[in-house]
Amino acid sequence: MATTSARLLNLLSLLQARRDWPGLQLAQRLEVSPRTVRRDVDRLRDLGYPVRATKGPDGGYRLDAGAELPPLLFDDEQAVAVALALQTATTTVGGIEEAALRALATVRQVMPARLRQRVDALQVTTVGRTSRRMPRVDTAQLLAIGVAVRAREVLRFAYGSDAEAPPRRAEPHHLVTWGGRWYVVAWDLDRVDWRTFRVDRMTPRVPTGPRFTPRELPAPDVATYISAKFERSSAWPCEGEVVLAAPAAHVARWIRGSGVVESLGPSRCRVRLGSWSWAGLAATVGMFDVELEIVGPPELRAAAAELARRYAAACA
Repeated sequence: MATTSARLLNLLSLLQARRDWPGLQLAQRLEVSPRTVRRDVDRLRDLGYPVRATKGPDGGYRLDAGAELPPLLFDDEQAVAVALALQTATTTVGGIEEAALRALATVRQVMPARLRQRVDALQVTTVGRTSRRMPRVDTAQLLAIGVAVRAREVLRFAYGSDAEAPPRRAEPHHLVTWGGRWYVVAWDLDRVDWRTFRVDRMTPRVPTGPRFTPRELPAPDVATYISAKFERSSAWPCEGEVVLAAPAAHVARWIRGSGVVESLGPSRCRVRLGSWSWAGLAATVGMFDVELEIVGPPELRAAAAELARRYAAACA
């Protein structure tokens, strides 16, 4: 028979995996008597887990939400997902940096060695301008908007720098992120059309408006809608790729729009970005003032060579 502590962990894992458990089925899964299950449930309650008895032919148990957050159990995939989410959370949400780092340290500390190695090996590619100059949103803003989305309540908010303007009114459909920024996809009641609002420019007003019946998006899902909207506006006629002799973190601070920066080591990175012309793109990559390698395409190499010829002639 398993020790009491091991049995409690198994019981907790089962209660987290399913909403309702018949008492007899729990006893069979744990290979103990129903009386032992009852004692173990009492032990979990003493530790702060809100386990509620449910009615039924054999009786049962359910793990409810409580007033405090007790210790949680994660499987391998959940633990890695939580660690990765905590690593990237601080790029777009202001005010949670210290809490996210402490949570990441806590999760990593209790991980088995095999999972800790997987988490430490994760390399995150920076897309767009996810730097300190990127606008960040307040946690309270996200929560207020998220509550309105979930409750299907009309959102009233000031938008932009004009605080004296009448509040905007919209039916919020979904919160999304794109290029390091937070957006709300909503039906604008004043413009009578679908709109995408930047959360960092919004100041929600209290109280919210009346409840509404959700409208159908003009796309199969919100991901398709937002991708089509932004990819059309950010596509460049000329796109190329270079390798720069500079740290990715340094380069990412100055990459605009939909540029992608990938770390190749402590002092090298791969950059893909676009411009309205090949000459403009060649001039842009040269502005970093570091050694570089042009990966392609041939049009970018030709434009760089022509630019070098012009500069050489000008100096002569």
